Amino acid sequence: MADDELAAFRERWKQELDCKTDKRQLVHSSGSFPGRRDSQNRYFEDIRHGTGQDSGPSKSEARSCTDEKGCDGGRQEAGESKFEPQYVSIASSLLDGRTSPLLDRIEEERTRRKRRYENMTNACSSALQQQQQLQKRANKGQRLLDQLIDDLNEVNDIPFFDIDLPYELALKIFQHLGCTDLGRCAQVSKAWKILAEDGVLWFNICKREGYHQDASVSDSPCWKSTLRDCRNSDQTVRSNWKNRVGSISQLQFELGKVLCDVSSCDSFVLAGYTSGDVRLWDTLHWDSTASYLKANSLSANSEPRPYVSHVQVNSTLAAAAYEDGCVDLWSTETGGEPIHHYQSAGRIQALALSPDSPTLASAAGPDVRLDQPDDRGYWRTLCQAQLPKAVNSVVLVPGRGQQCPLAAVAAGEAVYLLDPRAEEPRTLHSVYGHPVTCLDASDSHAALGVKSSGWAMHDGGNKIQVYCLETSQLAVGVGNSAGDFTCINLRDSPPHLLVCGNKDRRVRVFDLRTGSSVASLYAHHLGVTSVQADDWKIVSGGGEGLVCVWEMRMGAKLWEMHNRHPVRHVRFNSSTLVTANIPDEKSPRGACITDDDLTAHRRHRGVVCHYDFSEDATSQDHVLPICRSNYAESYGYNYNIGLVVPYDLV
Repeated sequence: MADDELAAFRERWKQELDCKTDKRQLVHSSGSFPGRRDSQNRYFEDIRHGTGQDSGPSKSEARSCTDEKGCDGGRQEAGESKFEPQYVSIASSLLDGRTSPLLDRIEEERTRRKRRYENMTNACSSALQQQQQLQKRANKGQRLLDQLIDDLNEVNDIPFFDIDLPYELALKIFQHLGCTDLGRCAQVSKAWKILAEDGVLWFNICKREGYHQDASVSDSPCWKSTLRDCRNSDQTVRSNWKNRVGSISQLQFELGKVLCDVSSCDSFVLAGYTSGDVRLWDTLHWDSTASYLKANSLSANSEPRPYVSHVQVNSTLAAAAYEDGCVDLWSTETGGEPIHHYQSAGRIQALALSPDSPTLASAAGPDVRLDQPDDRGYWRTLCQAQLPKAVNSVVLVPGRGQQCPLAAVAAGEAVYLLDPRAEEPRTLHSVYGHPVTCLDASDSHAALGVKSSGWAMHDGGNKIQVYCLETSQLAVGVGNSAGDFTCINLRDSPPHLLVCGNKDRRVRVFDLRTGSSVASLYAHHLGVTSVQADDWKIVSGGGEGLVCVWEMRMGAKLWEMHNRHPVRHVRFNSSTLVTANIPDEKSPRGACITDDDLTAHRRHRGVVCHYDFSEDATSQDHVLPICRSNYAESYGYNYNIGLVVPYDLV
């Protein structure tokens, strides 16, 4: 029953669909007249082929359609399939009995979407790959660009002028480079290597660093190697200084009795004794005949012979002043007889010799005089001046060269500048009630220690005043101490630094640019008597006889040496050190120093020590003066045959 009803339903639905299809075809044909066009086309085709309208069907029509019903059915099915809507096909599928009419369309949609997704994925992947390739190319291009910029910067740092510019002009440019830069330039090319290793460049560097100041370019075949050797030698010398490695020599003159004064310059050491003798040592040539300096006939023939009160020496001259007011001047090259001599009315209170010119200054009481040789070599008095008070100290300003000499004179509470071209001495400093305790001068400034007393002690205590020599104005005031300043070293100190010693047992280093203290060292318990400093070390001497070597940056004591008497002289250069322990008592009580007993009272005589820290001083070939003695001199037997270091150096 159910199957019959279902079949009847399908039949009725199919008829309704056929009716709707026919109506739609009628409406469509009435609107567009497709049948008339088909008949007209068929009519004209028949005429074109020579057949009439009533002729039978063609062979193709006969083959394709066996009967009229079959042809009409085929046309009807083609028209239906062409004009039927989508829901009709769905319904037809349902009427044919298919259970899943949408399966094909769903499968087609899935295939289409899958193909579309694959196309999009492939397009995205290809675009991504293309973008990555472009990024890689851009990164590679950026790296190449950065490398090119670095290369260009490196090229710009070293201009290419080795071909375009002349050799002399290239040297002009290269002379502004240091050792490190020249070494880098030598690795650029062969032409630059020739420029960077030119002897003139390295010769100028040697002179700029302080080596071989008096040499010429032709003195060395390779100035680069010379500079390297000098630097290595400096490192060795500095290590020897710090570790106290080297040789120690005692410069003694047994016939001289008690030591009175000592001065040193470069390799020369000059000493004066109570016997009236003056002894000169050349530490580079121990057997020099200039070591024996004879006194003038007036002092040599007087009985007893006067003491030597002051001695001064530079690279060409040696001077000595005696207690009777006589002043002798010798040449360090020839020695022997004095080349200049004069007599003062009173005792010589101060004696000064210019370190770089043949100029001698002396002061006896309030009278000051300057002596200098003329063009023919004859010594003349340049000027004389009389000050209001007795002179305490005289300092000749260094660095004047061929200019007119200039002397700084301290007298009581005032400091004067003595210029031979001026009629009267010029007052540099004068404060009533504040005496000057010490004085020193460089080529542009003068430093003096001022003692404060009374109400001035509440203003910071004793100070050091530094004046400009050109303007005579106070440049800076440093120091703040309750003790008196006993020694100042401005001439031999590094630029912009001043080192001084005080009775409060301290050694101080001041920066003149800021007026601040760079170092303050507790050094000597009896006060500081002599001091000198360079760029890394300080050497100080005290009243207790102790010589101390300090490292300035760390403020640490490297080593010390002790002798019996106060240290009155300390002078060093790059590789040598000269110290002098001078007794305060020239005629010690209970001492009988005679020519027959030269070894009885050695502890009363004082001692001059020479320290050599150079490289060759530590070699086996270095021979001390004691070992070169032939024991023929009258004082030769005083040496110890076993070459044992004296007890006061242990």
